[in-house]
Amino acid sequence: MKPRHTDHSDASKDIRSGRIISRYVKKNALFAMLFAVLGLWALQMVFAYLAELEDISDAYTYVDALTYIFYRSPYFLQQFMPTGALLGAVVGLGLLANNSELIVMRAAGLSIYRIVGWVLQPAFIFVILALLINQFILPQSNVKASQIRKPDTALLASVNGYWTLQNAPTEAGSTTDNKESLASAQAHNIIFIDYADANGNIGEVKRWHLDADNNLTAVSKATGGTYVPSLQQGQDKPVVAAQDQSDSLANYQWQLDNVTTLKVADKAAILESDTLGNQPAAQLTDTQATSVDSDQSGQAMALTSQPLVAKQAESTDVINLPISPSSVYLLTRRAEDLSLTQLYEHKRFNASQGTRSLEHEVAFWQKLLSPFSVLSLVIVACSFVFGSLRTHSLGLRIVVAIIFGLLFSYIQDLTSFVSLATGAPPLLMVLLPIIGSGLLGFYLIRRQG
Repeated sequence: MKPRHTDHSDASKDIRSGRIISRYVKKNALFAMLFAVLGLWALQMVFAYLAELEDISDAYTYVDALTYIFYRSPYFLQQFMPTGALLGAVVGLGLLANNSELIVMRAAGLSIYRIVGWVLQPAFIFVILALLINQFILPQSNVKASQIRKPDTALLASVNGYWTLQNAPTEAGSTTDNKESLASAQAHNIIFIDYADANGNIGEVKRWHLDADNNLTAVSKATGGTYVPSLQQGQDKPVVAAQDQSDSLANYQWQLDNVTTLKVADKAAILESDTLGNQPAAQLTDTQATSVDSDQSGQAMALTSQPLVAKQAESTDVINLPISPSSVYLLTRRAEDLSLTQLYEHKRFNASQGTRSLEHEVAFWQKLLSPFSVLSLVIVACSFVFGSLRTHSLGLRIVVAIIFGLLFSYIQDLTSFVSLATGAPPLLMVLLPIIGSGLLGFYLIRRQG
């Protein structure tokens, strides 16, 4: 009698059929997710471009608006990827359910969890894509978009750029033996830098010069600056930027370009008189103003004590900062414009300074945990097909999926605002919506199973 190989052949057939079914489910889920993500992405870009048309002017043309939307498109793609994966999973499994294919799979002995595992595998493609966009594309595209159309910085709660307060440098050769030099040594400057790149170049720089009594003495503005390592080592150091060597915090220096300074006079008077031959108003000291006032002979003279401002333009100047160019780059960027590694470096720098930025911490955890957002929403999508909505039409499932996706996004924004407002741990507040949606999906699936 020949040996029977029925069991072995049946097992091999089961393996082959399982692979075929697995590929079939994965392919349907992948294409459904892909089309859903691309559809939401295209709709968002169209609506965003229509919104930009309201601000069209001679300075901001239709081409500029289209270019701006192009550079913002990676942000839109990353923003709608979780909702698109949710919608795609509902559509992909819903089509299988409408054709009774899921019933056949269940009758063949396939568990719900195995089918859900097959659907989760294509979702990992979008997980990796989201991480790549956050790490490599968004930092560059958002910067180019902001160069075309600067973000609204008029909000009171918005503090952009890098701000620092430091002692004002003393002039070369000055001493502190007299009162004026002592006051100069106690003077300080407020410095603002609105932009910096990874190469050490900085954008517009504004400085407010204050004396020892916090009175404004001058305001200066530079169009840009370049980091010069040789100045840090004391080579080719210009006299105009000489600084007290005791100030060891300012270890890095930048060469500024096109500097314009407005100096406020300490004591001044404006004298308007026809007897001066229609000369422009001149700056006078208290003694000179009194003398001219006493010499007037019946002619109308107007003497008012007002500060005079002298405008001075310089081709170059130098500022000293206590942090390296890479740190300036991180501190002048918005949280959404930084990659994961840059946000981590920003967090480490703040920790070394004894400070923290909740906005950047929230952005870090949102980007790092975004893959789990996609996976949790896909689990919820599976629960819509296998759970209480299994007897309803595909259209109703799609509507419920869209509503749940928007609700998930709003809850994420709400928990972020709660963290910023109350100081709650950013990691916990970012995890709450993800854990909640995942537990809800598992509960609905388990109840059906």
